[in-house]
Order: sequence, then C-alpha cells, then structure tokens
Amino acid sequence: MRLLVKRSSERVKGQIAVPTSKYHAHRALILASLAPGTSRIVGLSNAQHIRHTITALRGLGTRIEVDGDDFLVHGGPYRPLRSHVSVGGAGTALYFPTGLASLASAPVTVVGQKSFPRRLIGPQLQALSDLGIDLDSPTGGPPISVRPRRPKGGHARIEGILSQWISGLLMVAPFATGPSAITVEGEFNERAYVDLTVRMMRRFGLRVDVSANGRRFDIEPGQCPTPATVVLPPDVGAAAFGLAATALHPADVLFRGLPALPADQLDHPEADLLDIVAGMGLPMTADPATGMVRVRHDGIRLRPARIDCRAVPDTLPALSVLGALADGTTVLDNVAHVRLKESDRVEAMLQLTRMGARIEQRGQRLLCHGVERLTGAELSSFNDHRVLMSLAVAGTAADGETRLTYPNAYRGSYPRFLEEMNGVGLNMSVEREREREREPERTPDRSGTRASAPALAAPAN
Repeated sequence: MRLLVKRSSERVKGQIAVPTSKYHAHRALILASLAPGTSRIVGLSNAQHIRHTITALRGLGTRIEVDGDDFLVHGGPYRPLRSHVSVGGAGTALYFPTGLASLASAPVTVVGQKSFPRRLIGPQLQALSDLGIDLDSPTGGPPISVRPRRPKGGHARIEGILSQWISGLLMVAPFATGPSAITVEGEFNERAYVDLTVRMMRRFGLRVDVSANGRRFDIEPGQCPTPATVVLPPDVGAAAFGLAATALHPADVLFRGLPALPADQLDHPEADLLDIVAGMGLPMTADPATGMVRVRHDGIRLRPARIDCRAVPDTLPALSVLGALADGTTVLDNVAHVRLKESDRVEAMLQLTRMGARIEQRGQRLLCHGVERLTGAELSSFNDHRVLMSLAVAGTAADGETRLTYPNAYRGSYPRFLEEMNGVGLNMSVEREREREREPERTPDRSGTRASAPALAAPAN
C-alpha cells in the first residue's frame, strides 16, 4: 500500500485546521495522572502518539475520559492493571513514563513496538538509576522492568542529546525521598522542549529551580502535584506541512487555530519555525476577521536559510523540502540528534535526491542546494509521520507521481493530514487494496510497523 501524490498546478485555497499540540498533550496528561483529583485538558488530540500515552497511563491504573472536546484525567497513585504496560510506538510515551512507573504499587515491565530497540534510552536509564530507581533492561531498551520504589534523589548527570531524557528525569524527581539535582552535560539540544516541561510541571504545582545557564535543575523532595485545567495550544509543528505546501504553490489559505502572533508569544517549542519560513519569503499576515495566520501570494521563489536544528529538530523534514526548492543553499546545522527520532530523518530526507534535489550531508550539516523542479519517485516513509508528510508535500511540487510507503504514518501526529491537504486542492490518496496486491512492498521499513491504538473514548480497563 502506498500514499500516491500527484503534482498540483492550481492555487491552493481554503482553510487548514491546525491540530492541538501533542507536546503539551503528552505532558499535561502525564502530570494530571499524578495529581490526586480531576484535571481537565481542553482540546482533544486524536493523534496515535497521544493515544499511546493514554494507553500507558490507563495500564498504570489512571482513569481518563473524554468529555466533549476535553480530556478528564482522574489522577492519583498508580495501581497497575497488568504487569506489562505498553507505550506503543511513541518515543515520548517511552521516555516520560518509564521512571514514573517506579511510583506504581506493583512491578511493571514497560514494553513497546518492535521498532523501539533502536530508540536510544540507555543514558536515561542510567540517570534514573542514579536517582535511586530500581530498574533493569537487558537490551538497553524495552522491555524495561521497573520495581516499585520511590527514587531516593541525588545528583544525576545526563547528556543533552535528547530533551526527552531530561524531561523524563524532571517529571519523576519531585516524588523522590530526598532532594534531586539534574545537570545537563555536553551539547544541549531542544532546550525549548525542556522549558515546556518545566512550565507544565509548574502548572500542576511542582517546584523546579533552574540555574542561570539553564543546565542544572534542583528539585525538592516529597512534592504532590495539584489538579489543573490546561488549554492545549495549536501545534506549530503540524502547521509546518501546510505552511510548506503554501510556500511551494500560489496560495490563499487561512490557518484556522494558529494565531498571527510573534513567535516569542506562542507557547510552543517549535514557534521559531514561523520566523524561519517568514525569513525564507513566505508572506504570512493576520487575517482581519479571525486574527489567524493567512498565506496569500501568486507564487514565490524561496530564499535560502541557515537553521540550527538543535532548536527545531522535528521541523528538519519539512525545512529540507523547502530548502530543496529555494533559490540558493539552505544549511541545516547540528543534525546529528535528528537521526535518533522515529527514523534516521537525515537519511530519510536524503531521498529527495531521487526526486532530482541536490541535498548532501556533511558531518553535522545537511546542505540543500535549491533546484528549479522535482520529479516524482518511489520513496520510503520509514513509517515516520514527519518524513511521510514532508515527502508528500514535496510530491505536490514534483512532475509525475510520488509513491510513499506506510501511507498511514501521518496518523501518529496529524490524523486529518490528508483531509486538510486535499481540502485546499492538493492531490493525495491511498492506493486501492487491489493495487497493493498487484505491486508488493519493495522498500523495507527499518523501524517496524505500528499497531493500531484503542479509541480515545474507550473506557479504562
């Protein structure tokens, strides 16, 4: 089965609804599960990755309900329903709850889909052990056995390669029996994501002291979170694909839900993306009727950019597509940690060369030398939602047809991606079943298949 994308020659026009932020949803749901009482998370997310987090929390005994457009989370002590807790295929659902499983009333084994052995978690497991959490992992990844014992606290040092390692330590430290200090060493990638974790912890009444240089976190022991109401903001990272599409085609598109505010006023770790694409020449204005972002133009030639991917790693796939068609060389710096996501996203986006792009990797840089046109090709999504959506947008500006493996990977973060893109005039569709039978899969996925997640409204079991 493939996602089939054909070139779009007409103006893209209409509205794109920007989904709520999964970054905020993960953190809010997890912290609410720890707060005795009922918290309300305003703004549903049907993304599979969020559903994996919900499944993990329900496995730990948390009751989560859907009330209209909100989540109701009934928090309190973890009382596992079974010995194995699945985190599905979501990295955040692996990195965040693993340490917190030590707060459960019984031992649990954290398991995930078969792609997870490639997810780098060993350094985080060592740091969790340094805080006194009793766990073991024969493979350095799932399955991870966690025994019930509150962390004792202490000083944990962690490399700043992935923000999720740091966030996972921060979330469990307030429940220790002694004070905790967490120090980030080496390169500190994705700081904005850690900042979001600290802000969300404070929303639930948890105290975290951050040093002036942002590398040391001191946490008092024996804290108890309080329930909160959290309104989920729009997901700028999901908006990236619609913005990229409007950059590659004449456009008149309203981004419903995305306020036209300066990046520093948007509560989102990827807000800098808006400044980046504006710097590349995408005209974004405030729609007078709604105050939301509107993109309107009759065709533009994008300017190249130099982007530090330590700050916006998850936008590399979309930005590499824009760089491939910009007028000059776009430089994506510090890309090493982007290779540790759902797939090796640097390698995955080098596939643009099959479409006629001039992209090369040099050390920790990805260089995109802009070309005039692309040509459709048979490509792999590596079952990675951001890779699939970015290559699909590239396919709308390519001559002929582009065919992508694992056509449903977008559901991980942006379940309405196809409807929204087709709704503004792009041409994307999943091939029919009989076509799949006639032409079997040729490009293997290195990261495994994703299992379907239970419906959001399913009762806790």
